[in-house]
Amino acid sequence: MGTTSQTVGEARRRIAENVRCLRRKRGLSQEDMAELADFHRTYVSQLERCVTNISVDGLERLAIALGVDVLELLAPIETSKPDARNARQRTTARSRR
Repeated sequence: MGTTSQTVGEARRRIAENVRCLRRKRGLSQEDMAELADFHRTYVSQLERCVTNISVDGLERLAIALGVDVLELLAPIETSKPDARNARQRTTARSRR
């Protein structure tokens, strides 16, 4: 296989940070988000903390619930977003434990 500059788990971090940012931007709680996407609230929490993976179908359900294209959930994180920066720091700190 070819080499890539993307690290393992990068897609999961992108999804986590984008979901959290979009959810908060829309004023939704994790429980509200879960209800809209037909997930359990704890699953949304796990996704945002990079604890679990999500299927393509689940990703599509989240995108529909948030009113965005699936690609927006996979978009590179803008480092100027405070939510994204804070989430990355929390995720990195957690992975060091």
